[in-house]
Amino acid sequence: MSQQPSAAAPSAPEAQPKRAALAAWVGSALEYYDFFIYGTAAALVFNKVFFPDSSPVAGTLLSLATFGFGYVARPLGAVLFGHIGDRFGRKKVLVSTLMMMGVATLAIGFLPTYGQVGVLAPVLLVTCRLLQGLSAGGEQAGANSMTLEHSPQHRRAFFTSFTLSGTQGGQIIATAVFLPIALLPEEALLSWGWRVPFWASVLVMVAGVLIRRTLHETPVFATEVADTEGSPRAAEQLPIAALFRDHWPNLLRVSLAATVASVSTLMTVFALSFAVNTVGLERSTMLWVVVSANVVALAAIPLFATLSDRVGRRPVFVAGALGSAVLLAVYLWAVSTGEYLFVFGAGILLSGVVYSAANGVWPSFYGEMFPAKVRLTGMAVGTQIGFAFGGFAPTIAAALAENSVTGWLPVAVFGGVICLVAAAAAWSARETAHQTLDEIEAGFGTRDRAPARV
Repeated sequence: MSQQPSAAAPSAPEAQPKRAALAAWVGSALEYYDFFIYGTAAALVFNKVFFPDSSPVAGTLLSLATFGFGYVARPLGAVLFGHIGDRFGRKKVLVSTLMMMGVATLAIGFLPTYGQVGVLAPVLLVTCRLLQGLSAGGEQAGANSMTLEHSPQHRRAFFTSFTLSGTQGGQIIATAVFLPIALLPEEALLSWGWRVPFWASVLVMVAGVLIRRTLHETPVFATEVADTEGSPRAAEQLPIAALFRDHWPNLLRVSLAATVASVSTLMTVFALSFAVNTVGLERSTMLWVVVSANVVALAAIPLFATLSDRVGRRPVFVAGALGSAVLLAVYLWAVSTGEYLFVFGAGILLSGVVYSAANGVWPSFYGEMFPAKVRLTGMAVGTQIGFAFGGFAPTIAAALAENSVTGWLPVAVFGGVICLVAAAAAWSARETAHQTLDEIEAGFGTRDRAPARV
């Protein structure tokens, strides 16, 4: 596919790498503030607010399962927003996802409890969570595609990493908001306190939409539309159909590699619940572990991304995945001992440093596995399949742990296997760090077939 616009087509807009990175960072931070306050509430509050008639173990399992339902909807959101982004523009996706997330999160803050309306309460909760999942399904892939296609050649990993730094920023804000909430008396926490972070999402929606509306469409997308405008094949082609027909090997690689996100959900959701509800550690202290690790990750993610621009995507990603397998076990062991200094050290090393190696690289790594016509769809669908598994990882882990202080060991084995699978999938991909986007595009051939590994 030619990268030069036709004579009749308008010229492509100027690349805006810094503005795209800023929009990706701020938008992702705001979007994932919404997404992660749900995870914190699910670990600490929802078992008592929406499932009070269940036993403590069953209530925790049900509460964490509602967290996972958001990940079920994410592949559907990936298909929907992937189609919109690959056919009508990256910018439309970025505005739409923020609006949907903001409305769904605000609604959670106004939901009645189980004591007020019975079983309808958890039904409404799951409905809102599904809408959150639809939104998140297109968010990161849209932001990554936008930033990747605005980035200067050979610095793509650095600029696209700002999407993931924004995600960490969202986790920091979400956890920080819950810190004073967690200190409330139990009665206040369960009646109105947990609602405050969800009500604040209206600010998330307004601020994010205003920021993202100022960004231009990407030059790559504008050029591709100009090349194919009026083409019968382009007009009839569904990105999702082309993805499964021509690019299924890389779709499979991304799906398996993306399961490494289970490290994040096991730490921020399962380990939090395990520490507070099983080991008996303080809520506020464990939230500070998450905040501290994410602050370190803000610096580590762009550093690892810059390293991957120099040495390649595969070695950095694989090192992060394998290191996470080891340190996840260390962190869970630390939690089981109840030694706070040990917990802080292991948590920061795991989530703040080692996991950041894989986390900082994947936005460019996955995006470069697909041509422009299906880039957003490929990244969205592939990552959300893997993330869907990660969404239910805390529920699986809770079942493996069986509410026992020694239950961390089977969870550590479970997490380690996931990391090994992700590392193997990433190593099987071709290396693209030192190719330009034009060279990557040319490698897919005239029919956009997936290239052989080089």
